[in-house]
Amino acid sequence: MSLNNFLTELKKRNVYKVAIAYGVVAWLLIQIASQIFPFFNIPNWAVRLVVLLSIIGFPVALIFSWVFEMTPEGIKRTEDVAPNETITRGTGRKLDLLIIGVLLAVITILIFQRVHPHVSPGVSSIPEKSIAVLPFENLSANQENAYFADGVQNEILTDLAKVADLKVISRTSVMQYKSGIARNLREIGQQLGVAHLLAGSVQRAGGKVRVNAQLMDARTDAQLWAQTYDRDLADVFAIQSEIAKAIADQLQAKLSSSEIAAIEERPTNDLVAYDLYVHATSLLNEALYYGLNTAKNLSQAVELLNQAIARDPAFLLAYCKLAEAHDGVYWEEIDRTPSRLALANAAINSAFRLKPDSGEAHLALAVHFYNGYLDYDHARDELAIAVRTMPNNARIFEWRGYIDRRQGRWQEAVRDFTHAIELDPRNRDLLFGAAFTCICLREYEQARKISDRGIALESKNNYTRLLPGWIDFHEQADTRSWQAILEKILTDDPASASDLTRQRFFLDLYRRDFVAADRALAALGESTLRGRNIGVIEFSRAYAHGLVARMKGDAVDARAAFSAARPPQEQVVRATPNDGSELCFLGLIDAGLGRNEEAFREARQAVELLPVTKDALNGAEILYFYAVICAWTGERDLAIEQLEILAKIPAGISYGEIRLDPFWDELRGDPRFEQIVASLAPKSDSR
Repeated sequence: MSLNNFLTELKKRNVYKVAIAYGVVAWLLIQIASQIFPFFNIPNWAVRLVVLLSIIGFPVALIFSWVFEMTPEGIKRTEDVAPNETITRGTGRKLDLLIIGVLLAVITILIFQRVHPHVSPGVSSIPEKSIAVLPFENLSANQENAYFADGVQNEILTDLAKVADLKVISRTSVMQYKSGIARNLREIGQQLGVAHLLAGSVQRAGGKVRVNAQLMDARTDAQLWAQTYDRDLADVFAIQSEIAKAIADQLQAKLSSSEIAAIEERPTNDLVAYDLYVHATSLLNEALYYGLNTAKNLSQAVELLNQAIARDPAFLLAYCKLAEAHDGVYWEEIDRTPSRLALANAAINSAFRLKPDSGEAHLALAVHFYNGYLDYDHARDELAIAVRTMPNNARIFEWRGYIDRRQGRWQEAVRDFTHAIELDPRNRDLLFGAAFTCICLREYEQARKISDRGIALESKNNYTRLLPGWIDFHEQADTRSWQAILEKILTDDPASASDLTRQRFFLDLYRRDFVAADRALAALGESTLRGRNIGVIEFSRAYAHGLVARMKGDAVDARAAFSAARPPQEQVVRATPNDGSELCFLGLIDAGLGRNEEAFREARQAVELLPVTKDALNGAEILYFYAVICAWTGERDLAIEQLEILAKIPAGISYGEIRLDPFWDELRGDPRFEQIVASLAPKSDSR
């Protein structure tokens, strides 16, 4: 048969059209499988099987169309079909219609994918090279070795986090999935946004250690890799490095020479020092993240880290954690003295002497600049260095978010908190920080979404539960949900009443229930109250009592309370003359006493010390109370001028504050003031 005759026969037998129809239908089936299968948690191998069968079926379909033909009596071999029985022309027309129909479906799918590129965000958004290292089970007879098992897991996690080609979930999120109980791997993978999970166990006995590790596909529950290591205890750091490199290899991550060196680096050669370090790290997490026994845990952590360093003066990570502990003591106002900052600084200097390019040391220095000196520029510079060697460290992006807010980079703050949450999706503090940032930006709908996520994560945390109430207050000047949530919390947990005194006081103040506000103050004792949610200015109990008396119209009681509040605050200002927040609070007291000239001077000086351009977050609060002082001292025009500014800047003033805060009563009725109130009202509000 000549080539021309062969081609003519191919056409006659519809082989061309079968090839086109098969190709188009196969492509459509592959697209459907790749989009639909993951939605039903059907493993990826099933999609690959569809592709493979489609490829194998192609030559089979062509051979079938050559050898066989459709007839009115059914399928027959082509050579057995008489010329008067053939219906190839009719079959060809049917194939044409099939091809046109399938092509229309293909075009529809392509248009839909172009318009809606994220058809399956829950699946497609999870990177293939992503992993979470779950807590390792402690199989040792001595339960005190639980810290050791945590340390092994944490070192593997830390090593993997140094690999830029991986997405690695931070410790805070993974530690919520305790070992020793049944764990739904697919659910965990979805919650953490990862494709892979590493689980394992540690058994320590005498001078030996057994570490078992298994790498699982979180989408299919399939075990991809497993290894058991039986070694001398002294080899535990080598085991951790081997596991980290094996996992990176399994995930086909690219490792640079510097990343390999960082993974292979031993944190210390002294296992006792290492145990002390791991225990101290656990105490720091309890103190600074969970807020448990803060002073006691920080003090004990400092003691344990000093012991670790005494055993191994070259233990760099211990120095970094020691600096964090000292800075925590300073920030929590347990010991807010220069000598405490000097201790943190000494620990950081020791870390840099050991390794000048250490990412951990640069992160510790960034936190020290922020907590100790509010030096945001230098803190940002240190974070930029730290992220080079710790690309998966959520704390870097968390601290950058805090700095962004202070420097007025509000949208960058949103992005940094979002990135931090991607790496640490179950971290309550990150979700709270992101929600608070959105409230400052008056992006209340986004704040609600984050709030819902936080409540789903930690439904028993009081401040997470209160977020929806705060959002309603700020956006709609509605205190009902705030009140309902607070009452529910106090019913569920009466012991939390003392922790929620500030919430009760300000809620009662905004509701104009001054009797209830007095009751809240009686429960306060000698503690202070943050003036706003930001909290740079704290009201003394005496001042808060004077404030309530003034709102009730009791001028005598108000004056007596403000007079009692002034001497201690004047002493504070003398001791810290450059602290704008303390000076501003003194101005509030003087405004309440009618010492208008002094109050106005103190307020102006406070704004000069801490302007919005220097600190966009705390500076906005100083400006808020400067406007209050202007209103109270008769500087009405200046007060309106400040309010116009506050209404336009993030963290300035919300609709709830300007509409319900008694501080602004002097200005109510002024058309200019009412215009500012209206400008902040939600669009659907008709009041």
